[in-house]
Amino acid sequence: MAEKKFNQDTEKKILEAAKEVFQQKGMDGARMQEIANAAGINKAMLHYYFRSKQLLFEAVFKNAFSLLSPQLNKVLNDDSSIEEKVKSFTHNYISFMKKHPYLPNFIIQESNRNPAFFEMIQDSKGFPSLDKFKKQVAQEVEEGILRPIDGEQLFVTIVSLNIFPFVAKPLIRGFMKLGVDDFEQLMEQRKTFVSEFIINSIKKL
Repeated sequence: MAEKKFNQDTEKKILEAAKEVFQQKGMDGARMQEIANAAGINKAMLHYYFRSKQLLFEAVFKNAFSLLSPQLNKVLNDDSSIEEKVKSFTHNYISFMKKHPYLPNFIIQESNRNPAFFEMIQDSKGFPSLDKFKKQVAQEVEEGILRPIDGEQLFVTIVSLNIFPFVAKPLIRGFMKLGVDDFEQLMEQRKTFVSEFIINSIKKL
């Protein structure tokens, strides 16, 4: 039992250290030795738990996604209105990405480089389902609450408006001459701005 707890504690330290290093250096800039140092272990032990940087990165991603997935599923599949879902999704998504800023670029890079990885994630338990969301959008359109809009297109729009600032963070900071704190404040403001922008565009007057 003690050995099992030691293994779990060590793995947790590695994942936390890797998350911080990946956050600062990105996938390409991160070094296994640097991660080992941050975790307080030697490189041999790091390789014992994770044979490669790619496997470690994927483990960090899965760990983070396992935290996000239940939140997204709850928002997409609860009984609240589409308006409330837009607000909840935007708030939860931006809050999560602020804590895990390395994820957006990894998602884009990994989807182009290793599509099979996302097929595996997609098949995992608890992966968010759009079925109820799409049906609800269609129902609210039929009831005259929303303007005619496709549920899948709406979902893509919500995700795009939320994820782009994190993907293009250096560009946005450069154009707008924003410091780190300024960018954080801008993202907080987007929780309300994006929600209202989408809701005003889809609600029937």
